[in-house]
Amino acid sequence: MTTRSSATRTCSRPEDTLALGRSLGEKLSAGSVILLVGPLGAGKTVLAKGIARGLGITDEIASPTYTIVSEYRREGAWLHHIDLYRIEGRDQLENLGLEDLVRGDSVVVVEWGEKLEPLLDIPYTRITVSIAANGGRDILMEERAP
Repeated sequence: MTTRSSATRTCSRPEDTLALGRSLGEKLSAGSVILLVGPLGAGKTVLAKGIARGLGITDEIASPTYTIVSEYRREGAWLHHIDLYRIEGRDQLENLGLEDLVRGDSVVVVEWGEKLEPLLDIPYTRITVSIAANGGRDILMEERAP
């Protein structure tokens, strides 16, 4: 994959992360794939909630860790929120059948997206969330293409 563009933001509070996600969600269209990468507790789900709000989804967005994929309807399209935390190895990942989702007409947000990244041959946005020394979040957004 080639990085086409990148930008870094620092969020001091969870509300800032939520607002950043909302802003991003307002710009997404059907077929967008967002990979969220970062350690446990970094704020990936907070960012996913913001993205959903930006898409106009009012349902409560929760981490789909046990269900793996959660679906939300928005004005004629879908948001698929995927959590790969419990998925180990390429075989398990390939058996999930995510190809149809990432190539479909929904917006797809994947937590622990680094697990899916080696299988993607389509453009996507990788968002890396890291915990800053001051307790805030550093967020690196990269547009990637094959």
